[in-house]
Amino acid sequence: MKLKVLPPTLRKNNRYLTLDIKAESQIAKDGLVTIIWDACIRFKGESITSNFNLWVMKFYEIGKTDDYYHYKAIVRCQRDFVTEVRSSLALANMYNGTRIAVTTVGLSGTIKASQRFI
Repeated sequence: MKLKVLPPTLRKNNRYLTLDIKAESQIAKDGLVTIIWDACIRFKGESITSNFNLWVMKFYEIGKTDDYYHYKAIVRCQRDFVTEVRSSLALANMYNGTRIAVTTVGLSGTIKASQRFI
């Protein structure tokens, strides 16, 4: 039996956050996933974070300056929890003993529209 695709009225509404990440040491996409989940769990707890529907869609390495490594990423979250995710990410400041800074530079309803912030 073939599985049916959910109609748009029953799907979860997603929003896409464009993140600007600055770190003192290199990070990979897996490291960014760890940063995001740890920040959300520490700020909101496991039961609320499970509703966020978080997913790292794209990860870009922009370059390195004298002081830090620069990255951009597009992260998917559920529409009802955008403010909680943004506030959790703003509180992330350490990863593996090095300093990081995560800021949200854009919010959109599609991945294509969120790429204009990169």
